[in-house]
Amino acid sequence: MSSSKQDLIGYDQIEIFGAREHNLKNIDLNIPRNKLVVITGISGSGKSSLAFDTIYAEGQRRYMESFSAYARSFIGGMERPNVDKINGLSPVISIEQKTTSKNPRSTVGTVTEIYDFMRLLFARAGEAFSYVSGERMIKQSLDQIIDVILKEYYEQKLILLAPVVKGRKGHYRELFVQIAKLGYTKVRVDGVVMDIQPKMQLDRFKIHDIEIVIDRLIVRADDRFRISQSVQTALNQGKGLMMTCDEKGLVRNFSKHLMDPVSGISYDEPAPNTFSFNSPYGWCPCCQGLGVVEEITEESILPDKTLSINRGAIAPIGEYREMWIFKQLEVLLKPFKIGLTTPIEKFPKEAIDIMLYGSDEPVPVPSKKYEGTEWNTKYEGIINFLKRQQESGSEKIQEWLKDFMVIRDCPECAGARLKKEALFIKIDGKNIAELAQLDITDLARWFENLETRLSERQNLIAKEVLKEIRKRIGFLTGIGLEYLTLNRPLRTLSGGEAQRIRLATQIGTQLTNVLYIMDEPSIGLHQRDNVKLIQALKDLRDLGNSILVVEHDKDMMLASDYIVDIGPGAGRHGGAIVGQGTPDIFLQNNSTTANFLSGAFKIEVPSQRRAGNGKALVIKGAKGNNLKNVNLRLPLGKMIAITGVSGSGKSSLIHETLFPILNKHFFHSKREPMPYKTVEGLEHLDKVIEVDQSPIGRTPRSNPATYTGMFADIRTLYCELPESKIRGYKAGRFSFNVKGGRCEDCEGAGMKKIEMEFLPDVHIACETCKGKRFNRETLEVRFKGKSIADVLDMTVEQAVAFFENQPKILRKIQTLKEVGLGYLTLGQQATTLSGGEAQRVKLAEELSKKDTGKTIYILDEPTTGLHFQDIKTLMDVLQKLVDKGNTVLIIEHNLDVIKVADHVIDLGPEGGNKGGQIIAEGTPEEVAKVKGSYTAFFLKDEL
Repeated sequence: MSSSKQDLIGYDQIEIFGAREHNLKNIDLNIPRNKLVVITGISGSGKSSLAFDTIYAEGQRRYMESFSAYARSFIGGMERPNVDKINGLSPVISIEQKTTSKNPRSTVGTVTEIYDFMRLLFARAGEAFSYVSGERMIKQSLDQIIDVILKEYYEQKLILLAPVVKGRKGHYRELFVQIAKLGYTKVRVDGVVMDIQPKMQLDRFKIHDIEIVIDRLIVRADDRFRISQSVQTALNQGKGLMMTCDEKGLVRNFSKHLMDPVSGISYDEPAPNTFSFNSPYGWCPCCQGLGVVEEITEESILPDKTLSINRGAIAPIGEYREMWIFKQLEVLLKPFKIGLTTPIEKFPKEAIDIMLYGSDEPVPVPSKKYEGTEWNTKYEGIINFLKRQQESGSEKIQEWLKDFMVIRDCPECAGARLKKEALFIKIDGKNIAELAQLDITDLARWFENLETRLSERQNLIAKEVLKEIRKRIGFLTGIGLEYLTLNRPLRTLSGGEAQRIRLATQIGTQLTNVLYIMDEPSIGLHQRDNVKLIQALKDLRDLGNSILVVEHDKDMMLASDYIVDIGPGAGRHGGAIVGQGTPDIFLQNNSTTANFLSGAFKIEVPSQRRAGNGKALVIKGAKGNNLKNVNLRLPLGKMIAITGVSGSGKSSLIHETLFPILNKHFFHSKREPMPYKTVEGLEHLDKVIEVDQSPIGRTPRSNPATYTGMFADIRTLYCELPESKIRGYKAGRFSFNVKGGRCEDCEGAGMKKIEMEFLPDVHIACETCKGKRFNRETLEVRFKGKSIADVLDMTVEQAVAFFENQPKILRKIQTLKEVGLGYLTLGQQATTLSGGEAQRVKLAEELSKKDTGKTIYILDEPTTGLHFQDIKTLMDVLQKLVDKGNTVLIIEHNLDVIKVADHVIDLGPEGGNKGGQIIAEGTPEEVAKVKGSYTAFFLKDEL
């Protein structure tokens, strides 16, 4: 290591003394700097407590302390992690999985900045074409503008305007003074013509458009000189742009810049925000840049056309009752010789249209009160009524309306997200939306030798931008994400993908002397791409950075410079260092991890594979996303692994096609599956359960006890105690979500949220109840000497012993222990659980229910965040489910899981457009023999 790197900070290692955060047992540790260091150990042993809650938290706190006292007063003090001291710490950047953005506007392109550079490229080097005639746009001369005005607005009143502010915030007081000094008396602000007043100003936080009123006149041929002078002035004041506004208030743009010679439409000079789907100047006005719209459709309102209106055919209004709308419908349907008892399928098309979209004819409804008279009313139609409610209804109504909404591609931009002007500015025949739909491999190919296809002027402009774009595309390819497209929303990525994208962005910043801390970046990566990820981390290290990775991956550990193993168990049985050193030295340890790495312990391959129950579920012709007309056959009663490189179509096939089909069939869900032809074999199953990695709750109020439902039973137990009965306490007294028993200061959260202006909110323990969540009176009720708050602080293992004589509660706690979560406390906040832990809490909740033996379980990478030992425990639990006759379907890259499955289905051969086919299926032994499958290549060694 060069001495200069050492001198920058004075230490060649990070020295940690007395770390006691969470379950850490007062550990001292030295970690080499500027190396790739892996922290590993059993799930829950304290890896994250060391990496994130100690090292990262201390780095973050030191950064905050560098702010001025004034700035810190807004932030509040950051808790000092429970550690004596840390030496040799450089600035820290953490790349975690949990921080994926839920915002639909965040895409791969915006996060990696590739799309931002492409916007710049198109704004400066793009060629504009007309969306009317398809001709290339030209710039207008002064005479052409005058001729258009004389021809189109002859004998009409016209206002000539010069735009000076377009879509910017500000109060513009000085601007109005300047305009007045130039001798103008009127301006048009946000579409309204007004006189300039002394001290005139606008709302500075709103977006404004301001034009100077240059002239107001009636267009006549003998006024040509006046018009020409005014147009000249307007173009000068508007920097080459001017507008006209006629009697009807219609505005037309004229420009010395871009104009279609055939139809006369003109475009604004393109700017980078013309291509931004997050700005009103670029987005498609119909979907506001989301690419999709929510629609109320005929299918969602009339789901079952065999029913009549009386029997509830119209879903939003239900079955017949004494209501005005039913009387209106009765009158409306009379001319068609049908009534409320006729099934909808026998209605003529016209009758359905009137029923859904209303009619202008008055509807005469006979009055009950005054016989012989009629009420003439207007009938607006079911869909129009719902749309009106959607715009102005209360939150409850909005929630109710969601049942009738269907998400569709936007009819105007067809999912391209941009307004049509932006889509007709092209480079080499392609617009920016077409490029954003290419996967990274094809995009890289398009940018290759682009210079040869550009003009000399375009090349001068594009040189630097192209360099930046190519560099960033290179980083994405370098970490195995070449199958993604730029317009893929960030919220649809898995935790591992999102983390690797942030990693690519970090490599792009080329910082040095930084400590990066990562949380399992290999999640969701096929063995083939693991090599690329490890190389990317080594490149980051070679720039002169220190890298700490919390990881369970075998290849990553063996490729690292140093391994720290924390254990020996989880929760309070962990928190000590059980082994450390370079990989060669580490392997000689006797720790569980070292034994698994060296092959002394291993997950055994079963001696025989299950035959299943002979029945199968078959989906034919699946074509969603990149699937190429796939026929999927799932043998039931087996453990099935779905494998394939990242982006090969596993999620499209299972989450987006199979699961929605099953969910629709068993639970009548509204979510539409991706396109497929037929499905057979649904009769062999009776329910589907999907266990994914989304958090079990978004608030600190959600925890394993509330999620699995055992907390309700625990509260019932407490309110049955003699002490509770004397005091008259009901179950609600022991809930921290309702008034009565909770601490009112923190409203039962145990924490108080301190809002930060420009930083994430900080949670601190409540001073009144010291984080116990309940008030004193509630805590005085005890069961076996423990209050309800003490129960929430118990680990699952302690709770198993504590509730041994309460069978209903015990069954739920027991399953949490079986899936390897014995170290969690019952009241641990859901927001602090990792993706893998949240998934196992869900799994435990499903396992504690009575199973039918005809259930299909779908799990998405359940080994995330699991140590070899935990994988073994988890597989035993899943095998038990299959032994009872259920089917377990696992999407997985981990070879330890694939090798113990009964049946493997491998998708590929590559990711993105080159994937989407089933290339191998059968037992692991059969799949391992298939040529051309990456999974087979790695599986062979395992078996």
